[in-house]
Amino acid sequence: DMARKQPGIEEIDLVNKVCVDEPHILGQDYPYNVVILDCGIKNNSVNALLKREIGVTILPYHTRPEEIMDYQPQAMLVSSGPGDPTRVKKAINTVKVLKEKMPIFGICLGQQIISLAFGAKIYKMKFGHRGINQPVKDLESGKVAITSQNHGFTVDPKSLSGLPIHLTQLNLNDGTPEGIKHDELPIESVQYHPEAGPGPHDSDGFFDHFVETLKSY
Repeated sequence: DMARKQPGIEEIDLVNKVCVDEPHILGQDYPYNVVILDCGIKNNSVNALLKREIGVTILPYHTRPEEIMDYQPQAMLVSSGPGDPTRVKKAINTVKVLKEKMPIFGICLGQQIISLAFGAKIYKMKFGHRGINQPVKDLESGKVAITSQNHGFTVDPKSLSGLPIHLTQLNLNDGTPEGIKHDELPIESVQYHPEAGPGPHDSDGFFDHFVETLKSY
């Protein structure tokens, strides 16, 4: 009876329980600064940027766009996190407002938030992706990477028709979207965890690409 009365994951604001309460600034001496819109950022993602000499400003997901710009970031990373992305409305709005201001990349929940910002639809998967052995194919290069994943929602690929974003990577097990890219703007995302450790390091190049993009913007 207690189990039946428990709210569904779509009814709980999980991101609010895991994001930072106040700004955290790391690597202030580095020449570049990335704002992380925190929906539940993993330490490995932060460390991946710091080891590439990119300063990091971690902000709560509900930080207003104008406050984000006060930090003068060269790029923004929308982090991974738990729960239903449609409940993180302030983060979705932030992507809408800042989409032409700087490169924006996303990880896991971040991919779903970015996709929602451009009009895509999200659905709850019957069988979520859990584990460290999910095969992902890059549609441009044809290469396959073994990735670490932990998510129960995903982008509906049918909803991308007519939108300015397109698929870049697919899951070889079930054909679900694993990568999204904007047609013109420097906005990209992945559904898996490139920072995973222990776990496969096939997708570690995500951070190199992010850094190259922000430096050339």
